[in-house]
Amino acid sequence: MKIVITGNMGYVGPVLVKHLRQRYPSAYIVGIDIGLFAHCLTAAPHLPEIFLDEQHFADVRNVTARDFEGVNAVVHLAAVSNDPIGHHFEAATAAINFRASVDVASAAVEAGVKNFVYASSCSIYGFAVDGRPRKEGDELNPLTAYAKSKVAAEESFAQMDRRGMTMTSLRFATACGMSERLRLDLVLNDFIASAMASGEIKVLSDGTPWRPLIDVKDMARAIDWAIMRPPNHGGGYLAVNVGSNNWNFQVRDLANMVARAIPSKISINAAAPPDKRSYRVDFNLFAALAPEHQPAVTPAQTIKEVYEGLSAISFRDAQFRDSHFIRLKVLEGHLASGRLLQNLEWRDSGSQGLTP
Repeated sequence: MKIVITGNMGYVGPVLVKHLRQRYPSAYIVGIDIGLFAHCLTAAPHLPEIFLDEQHFADVRNVTARDFEGVNAVVHLAAVSNDPIGHHFEAATAAINFRASVDVASAAVEAGVKNFVYASSCSIYGFAVDGRPRKEGDELNPLTAYAKSKVAAEESFAQMDRRGMTMTSLRFATACGMSERLRLDLVLNDFIASAMASGEIKVLSDGTPWRPLIDVKDMARAIDWAIMRPPNHGGGYLAVNVGSNNWNFQVRDLANMVARAIPSKISINAAAPPDKRSYRVDFNLFAALAPEHQPAVTPAQTIKEVYEGLSAISFRDAQFRDSHFIRLKVLEGHLASGRLLQNLEWRDSGSQGLTP
């Protein structure tokens, strides 16, 4: 079996690569990544890419069918990763998350790939006016450039001539957990880092918005399921919420959870304007389709593992929001140095082919 993972040098990629190597020791696994965050390592005893058979450094906007010859499954992680980056790089977000994603899927179809897995997001539900947990068939309400790009990609996939290729859009809950390329611009991870660095968790909203959570290890397990999913188990194209009904939390609940594990005080901005990004999510379809791949890492375990990972590097940086743990800051650093263009292409990229 040959698997290609785009965007493997981000937050999810290192955990996914390790998981797939353990699950499929004889698989041939290839990574394709532009390398924007390759240096953002956290408590890594070795490069996560040692579990790959090949690593290609390339812009996902330049992938062609030739790059998927003989490939059984493509996992498309490559994306502009969150709302703040999407706000600052709106055109690049549309180009990468939407148009390039459709081009990658089309190239996979042309190459005869059997399974295509797309990392989507529950953020596409935006704001649930009635407070009811959102199901896959509910109306989408994307509020940000990031969420809108994910919706546009999903809509294109649903209309695509797949020629027998099984496609799965995994609408992930909010990611959290330890990775060799840790991000602290995710709500639970941010709270853990704040508690460790300053002894205070600052909730920038009024604490009432809802967020579903999923540990990055459980994201890897869901991707594993989708890689092997047959078309008669969910359909030729499937968009499914991925997470657990038990792990829909309000932001203030997450802050309290962290404060109990890492003694710290909590400050909530009661005067903050309402955060429209508030949604609970119904994960019953995923529970029915993938009973052996349900989330298993509890929020308490996630907190413990992130705490231990940060402790391993003696983390105490109260200014971490200006560090490489925040992906927007990394991109701003690349731009300031002149290495990166506003469209998120390297200034001196040389050949755009997929050279190892």
